[in-house]
Amino acid sequence: MTSLSLIVDQLVSQNQSWSVSPGQPAGFTEDLSELAEFLEILQLLIREPSVVGSEDSFFRVLRRELEEVGVNINYYHGVLVAQGSRPQDLILSAHIDRHGLLCTGPNEFQYAAFIAGNQSELTGDSVSEQMLHTIENRFQGQRVQAHLPYTGTYIGQGQITHSYICPERRNLIFEVNGLEHLQPGTPVSFLDRLQFKDGYISAQLDNVISAAMIIFLFRCGFQGTALFTAQEESGRSWRYALSWFQRHRLATQRVVALDTSPYHNREAADEQWVTLRRKDASATFAAAITQELADRCADLAIPYSYKDDYIEAQNQHRPRPYSLGRTEMGRLIAATDGAISGTTLQIPTTEYHTPHETASLKAVAAVLRVLQTYI
Repeated sequence: MTSLSLIVDQLVSQNQSWSVSPGQPAGFTEDLSELAEFLEILQLLIREPSVVGSEDSFFRVLRRELEEVGVNINYYHGVLVAQGSRPQDLILSAHIDRHGLLCTGPNEFQYAAFIAGNQSELTGDSVSEQMLHTIENRFQGQRVQAHLPYTGTYIGQGQITHSYICPERRNLIFEVNGLEHLQPGTPVSFLDRLQFKDGYISAQLDNVISAAMIIFLFRCGFQGTALFTAQEESGRSWRYALSWFQRHRLATQRVVALDTSPYHNREAADEQWVTLRRKDASATFAAAITQELADRCADLAIPYSYKDDYIEAQNQHRPRPYSLGRTEMGRLIAATDGAISGTTLQIPTTEYHTPHETASLKAVAAVLRVLQTYI
């Protein structure tokens, strides 16, 4: 038995309030045993680099995993597409880039998502941009590793000693010991491993956890479509997804974007196991598929909430209101006047955009359970 299986078995034996209702459908607690297989996939993917703008090697890892389940796979610029035998039933979308550093000069490193070449796609009201000052001081002492841009080949490790926001470049600048030999254009990822503690998992979960979920779903028999997109953190992923829809002249109201959703503390995150949205700063989401997900949560007695409601409620007590954020889904809807639409399905987390982003295993199991109703 693997260590992951032992962890999950321990959670089940402790009977940790996985059910919130006497009417909880039979089988939900038993589904926890499937977490071991899912977590093995996640553990594997987390070790693979996928820095914003340098996702090629990670796309190859995804392709290898998906080829084992026999789905139809096509790779286009910025998007890997996997399809089962009923591709129109449901279209899942997950961005696969993760935050990291990019060498931009002699011993100079910048936050990869916000280098000058990406800033034309950023409007200042994405969650990533709004949190830049919040995460500014979280990286001291963090181990990092450098990779060749296309192959992902490991070429060295270092340690972040200092990070600060440069007002002229509007970006996080990092001081790193041990990587002085790197050439400009080299991606540097956070040294990341999946951690377990007291019913929670931690790593740089955004958004490798959604990629792992989709692979797990295909292994379980999912026959819809999955889009794995690049460069979401720099505001480009929706363009790659849109190009695929246009290439095939497709319109749909059944796109579900999988992601994590940040909360400011553990108590706020644990108030729901599933986070939904009715809208973001760009557009109103498709009402039918949003309600469909809410109904499935209700049928499974899974607590859920709407992130836009949460933000609007919090804004009543903030001197400076937060934006609803600009998501991949909202930009797709806005760009097509609603011809391509859908909604989001997210895992509540804390420590967003750090190598210590944390989610409860209850939430992970709940999102998997909702998605499995589409198999």
